[in-house]
Amino acid sequence: MSAPGHLDANLTLLRDYHVYLRVEKGLRPLSCEAYLSDLRTFAEFLERRHGLLHTAAQDDVAAFLEHLRQHGIESRSAARKLSCLRGFYKWLLLDRRIHHDPTINIESPKAWKVLPKSLAEPEVNEMLERAALAASHPQAQATALRDRAILELLYAGGLRVSEVVALNTSDLALDTGSVQVRGKGDKERIVPLGRAALEALEGYITLGRPHLARIGTARHAAGHANNARLFLSLRGMPLTRQWVWSLVKLANGSASPHMLRHSCATHMVEHGADLRSVQTLLGHADIGTTQVYTHLALGRLKAAHRQFHPRAKRRLPSEPPEPASPAEPAAIDESLEESA
Repeated sequence: MSAPGHLDANLTLLRDYHVYLRVEKGLRPLSCEAYLSDLRTFAEFLERRHGLLHTAAQDDVAAFLEHLRQHGIESRSAARKLSCLRGFYKWLLLDRRIHHDPTINIESPKAWKVLPKSLAEPEVNEMLERAALAASHPQAQATALRDRAILELLYAGGLRVSEVVALNTSDLALDTGSVQVRGKGDKERIVPLGRAALEALEGYITLGRPHLARIGTARHAAGHANNARLFLSLRGMPLTRQWVWSLVKLANGSASPHMLRHSCATHMVEHGADLRSVQTLLGHADIGTTQVYTHLALGRLKAAHRQFHPRAKRRLPSEPPEPASPAEPAAIDESLEESA
């Protein structure tokens, strides 16, 4: 429960904003009440998070929109509430009651976004292990080393297919375990890579790419342009997005490069990553785009609550006890231990 001071602070702001709407904006009473109703809803949400209207952060607004989606509020209604918040915080900013508008860069929910399709972890592991096996063969071709590196990179860094084919050799920093990526709008970001991806990339850089580059050098001597792209074809030329799509489809018939990108984000959230980290990794301009993954965190939280909270599975007094089977008492005891 919020402290009385919190409630008073919120009520004061709402009262002052009501005066502003009536006197300065000249709104009718019904319009004022509609605005205040939306603000009270947000204030109640903040109180459950031990927050105040004038201290709300961008994360609070994003979480509020996700809360509305989870409770079946239509995107049009949610967009109206966000518009109300924008007006309120613009007033607070102009009145110098706050120094930062938490609604900036929050995307209006024109239509609730559906979580993109992703592969299950075992599917991804199986695909990458097959690629690693092909690349580890003593007589492995340069293309096998390249293909493994591409698949590992797509999943490890959550890169877009356009970002992968645009990489230059100078973008890869094996010593720091990262790659410099140019995303949408030519915005650059540094993406850290895990051990498996770095191992695959090092194998390709050391043994695979030199062979493909020699072919490219020969073509350059014949009048074809040479290039510094990281991933090259059998002809020593840059790979295309369509080619990478075909590679992923060949590795897993139901997959695509974008699915590997979303699998990366999905699995990170499922394992406890915060949305800000995922936003930075994927290169999303605002956290609203990353919001589609928040329900995964909620699902994980619910599962953890069911598993670990001492009263989550407590039987209600009105519920009869489950009958035990006298035939296999040991099996029942084991199952109870496993579910605890």
